Amino acid sequence: MSKLTVSKLAERVGSTPSALRYYERIGLLPEPRRSEGGYRLYDDAAEERVKFIKRAQRFGLRLDEISELLAIRERGQCPCGHTRDLLAGRLAEIDGEMAGLVRLRGDIERMVQELPPAEEDSSWGCAGELVSLSRRDPEAGEEQ
Repeated sequence: MSKLTVSKLAERVGSTPSALRYYERIGLLPEPRRSEGGYRLYDDAAEERVKFIKRAQRFGLRLDEISELLAIRERGQCPCGHTRDLLAGRLAEIDGEMAGLVRLRGDIERMVQELPPAEEDSSWGCAGELVSLSRRDPEAGEEQ
């Protein structure tokens, strides 16, 4: 059984000591044993738990969602169904973000086409012309 200090554990899992202390404060990471000098001493189970948290974060799950999955696992149940639901929701969020980026890209592309090249006459009234260009409302998908 390893006895890792907070800085050693952070180094091994690619995190920071302050993040690990935060996980402990919010209950994602159980309070570890302490050395005689008061240092936190983590075991292998804590390392695996933090790796799970980091993997879940990489998929975009929020800490409260990760907490739900850990609680299900701690009750001895399989969190697979709940994980599937959370990840399906995350996919829907990503699809919405991607659609918004496609609209933004189109708006920027139209703006680039409507603006004169940099080498043209420098007397062009940039501020006035830029304001008068039609803008699209990205939420409504309509021109204003």
